[in-house]
Amino acid sequence: MKFAAFALAGSSALEDPSVIYKRMVEFAQEAELLGYDSVWFAEHHFSNYGYIPNPLLMATRVAAETSKIRVGTAVLVLPFWDPLRVAEDIAMTDQLTDGRLEIGVARGYQPFEFRRFGLDQNEARERTNESLAIITKALSGGTFEYHGKFHDIPETTLYPKPRQKPYPPIWLAASTQESFDISARYGLRALTTQSGRPISILNESWKNFRRSRENYPESPDEFGVQAQVIVASSEEQARDQMEHFLYQSRQATNLRHGREHVVSGVSEPLPYENEPDLQEMFDNRTLSGTPPNVIEKLDRYQKTADISTLSAVLHGGGMSPQTVMESMRLFANEVIPAFR
Repeated sequence: MKFAAFALAGSSALEDPSVIYKRMVEFAQEAELLGYDSVWFAEHHFSNYGYIPNPLLMATRVAAETSKIRVGTAVLVLPFWDPLRVAEDIAMTDQLTDGRLEIGVARGYQPFEFRRFGLDQNEARERTNESLAIITKALSGGTFEYHGKFHDIPETTLYPKPRQKPYPPIWLAASTQESFDISARYGLRALTTQSGRPISILNESWKNFRRSRENYPESPDEFGVQAQVIVASSEEQARDQMEHFLYQSRQATNLRHGREHVVSGVSEPLPYENEPDLQEMFDNRTLSGTPPNVIEKLDRYQKTADISTLSAVLHGGGMSPQTVMESMRLFANEVIPAFR
């Protein structure tokens, strides 16, 4: 199993962006020293839920301050990007990062963001499909043209070309059978999220992934899972962090379902219907606890699905940087070796 360190880069305290971006660089540098395979950055807009509207820029900045760790986007929200332009940006970023780039993509899930870009979220699936077709054609290096519902591209050749051949690994965020089938059809790797979710969701996602590979046998056998992680020297210390992961889950759930309350850029963590309590979060919806606790929980994940990469969400809500770094070190030194 490979391990990624994931950063949403939100701030419940509304910290200055310069503080957040400096912290992201330090986070990546520490991840490299500890032997994580990659570090990933999310794309979000117009609220303190996430400070990174362009994760390709963050990946470039981090690559300049590290030497070997791979840098990724988790994810680029494709309906918000012109597909030909983002293909150029991906190629240039791959060059600037010395071929260390990983690309995660998705169709997006927040009505709040779609409205502010003047886009119909009901078209997100179609726009994403067209974007995937254009991006993969453009990055493959040949001359191509494309004529679709949203984009009409005459004969075009991409310059610059990416450093990795034929192009950087592309991961599609997926949970439904339809999403996994799209990932497989385009020859992409699959990435699903477990953050704040019970293991039954992982089981269903794994079944969907397996069915997609039966439908498209030549598709990559790469199944990535994102999960909230907190490792501490005592169970009590780990439990104390659940309020921060619940904060993050409240923000995400309300933004997903159009029930957000965002005032002057502050996304309020409002309780939602049937939300888990802190005990449930600790026991069944996060990889949290002492190192032996987390090994046991991750082993249950691995017995449910053949996970190729675990993307560890190591920060949530108002969790302190010191807590995050200590958790990152314990996870790297005492948990990861059991799965390599």
